Amino acid sequence: MPDIFDEVADDLRAERTRKFLVRYAGVFIAAAGIVLIAIGGWQALNWYHHKQDMRAATEYVTLTDRIAQTGAGATKTQNLADAKSLIAFAAKAPPGYASLARFRAAALYAAGGDTKAAMALWTELGEADSRAGSMLRGLANLTWAQHAMGTVPDDQVMARLKPLMADDSPWHDLAQVNAAVLDMQSGKTADAQSLLQRVSADPTSPANVRNLAEGLLAKLNG
Repeated sequence: MPDIFDEVADDLRAERTRKFLVRYAGVFIAAAGIVLIAIGGWQALNWYHHKQDMRAATEYVTLTDRIAQTGAGATKTQNLADAKSLIAFAAKAPPGYASLARFRAAALYAAGGDTKAAMALWTELGEADSRAGSMLRGLANLTWAQHAMGTVPDDQVMARLKPLMADDSPWHDLAQVNAAVLDMQSGKTADAQSLLQRVSADPTSPANVRNLAEGLLAKLNG
């Protein structure tokens, strides 16, 4: 008798399972469809981003190659026009290429005599919430500081340089040299010497930066 009851119970469980599956089959199918659509959408998005990156890379290289062909012979008018071309490209490019284009445009604005536009771009790129990578953010702030010396209060320039002087900054050697130049201009000879000696004694410092520090030291020791 127990076997009969077990069989009946199994049949009932099977019937309930069947009815459950019939009732909720649409939900399962919809859920599975959503997962598949999500996976497909993610793959499509990756493909789209890859395609966008490739297109942006081609356009960026074409644009910068054309600018490079003019080189040092470019007029101020040409530099300003090229800067605007890069800004127009940046407006529709993915974040990485957009940041590179704006950085290049800033240099061209400076070469074209529009220092205000150049400084604004370097400031924008150097902000903490900028979409530029950390190295480019640091370089933007370093470049801003170099162009700001003598025209912007020293404390503001030093405020940009100080974070770059940290040991974990890829720009710490150049930042220290720039800070030393700022100290030299302010008559802080001892501070300048201390910074330059640190750079010149650093074996990890690039050779050209050490040479620059040693040349400035020689000038101070006159």
